[in-house]
Amino acid sequence: MAEYVNLVRRAVGQLTGHGGVRGLLLQFFRANDIKTGALVGVDKYGNKYFEDNRYFFGRHRWVIYTTEMNGKRTLWDVDGSMVPAEWHRWLHCMTDDPPTTHPPVPKKFLAEVHQINVSGSAEQYYPYSTTRKKIHEWVPSKAGDQ
Repeated sequence: MAEYVNLVRRAVGQLTGHGGVRGLLLQFFRANDIKTGALVGVDKYGNKYFEDNRYFFGRHRWVIYTTEMNGKRTLWDVDGSMVPAEWHRWLHCMTDDPPTTHPPVPKKFLAEVHQINVSGSAEQYYPYSTTRKKIHEWVPSKAGDQ
């Protein structure tokens, strides 16, 4: 009987931790994982960082990405480059101190505006070739061009 009580308690904790059934399903479809933990902090872009030491090492810290970044909607297009440098260290266990308690020392070489990695998207830069083609495609003549 106690096992069922714990199971129901965990299910209710999952529902309330994600903001109801809609939030739980949205989190499941976005991250393919449902976790609850203590909110450690929120970065300047709106990403939320969580920690729960009951999970395995390496899986005990995670990020819930924001749905909009730099004016671009990112509901389904999430990428690891959306994590700022100061949170990357904490997320990958390089330090135990999150930036909320130990803010990083400002560096001159760090960019102020974070840019999303656009590899494989329409905004990606495509270099053009400056050499002539060795093989040219065949273009059929139109009916009225003869």
